[in-house]
Amino acid sequence: MAINITTENFETDVLNAKFPVLVDFWASWCGPCKMILPIIDQLATDFDGKAIVAKVNVDENPELAQKFDIMVIPTIITFKNGEPVETAVNPGGRGALEEMLNKLL
Repeated sequence: MAINITTENFETDVLNAKFPVLVDFWASWCGPCKMILPIIDQLATDFDGKAIVAKVNVDENPELAQKFDIMVIPTIITFKNGEPVETAVNPGGRGALEEMLNKLL
């Protein structure tokens, strides 16, 4: 299951992570966000021990959405060594997300 990221744990769990991180910026009212949520959770299981899969609720953490200029959700950002690597807006299915993670490994 993907970990929940908040303003409080963002630095520790994303920026200082030992593994690459995929972050899904989402909201509970967003239809496309709900559609990819099972994929996000499955990727968290599949990449366990190789990468971290996380999600940020933009309604509960607006400062993180603002920091990364999130204008459309779902937006996926991958991080490696504390730096954003790739951003995808409304990324589509599992294949695109898996490819984003594999590029970081």
